[in-house]
Amino acid sequence: MPRTVSPGLKEALVAQIGNLRAFAVSLCGDRERADDLVQETLFKAWNHLDSFEEGTNLKAWLFTILRNTYFSERRRKKREVEDVDGAYAARLSSIPEQHGHMDMQDFQDALSELPDDQREALVLVGAAGFSYEEAAEISGCAVGTIKSRVNRARRRLADALKLDAADESDDERSETTPVPESRSA
Repeated sequence: MPRTVSPGLKEALVAQIGNLRAFAVSLCGDRERADDLVQETLFKAWNHLDSFEEGTNLKAWLFTILRNTYFSERRRKKREVEDVDGAYAARLSSIPEQHGHMDMQDFQDALSELPDDQREALVLVGAAGFSYEEAAEISGCAVGTIKSRVNRARRRLADALKLDAADESDDERSETTPVPESRSA
């Protein structure tokens, strides 16, 4: 017999839709696909509410479902042959736009260039507000790994957006203190 769902749990599920959508967009970079991912996530969560323990972190549980759904689909698509009829190539063409939102577009482009694991860690900690511990649980890795990924992602974004410290105090510090080269991810 299905579990009776409390109105509070229903409200909590609905309250997470915006956060789930933002995370989904950061993973796949496509708003329509992100909406589909959120829908699939909520469907899976609803069908498996009996495995959710009330009083635990619903947000982390939903984010884990979304993440696993995304990466499972991605693995499945890698094995498929796409663009037999040229549909994908047709979607690559774009209509010229005005450049009023270049800063945000530059950021989105730089974010999309990050390795998946770094982008995911940065979005979970920096945008979704998860602690390092929660992000590690969602990603299925150690806390230290999440911290490294976030740090590397921030550095790569800063490099890509040319956000190296422009004020004099940073320039003075770089002249007096040698900075060791960091290893790439």
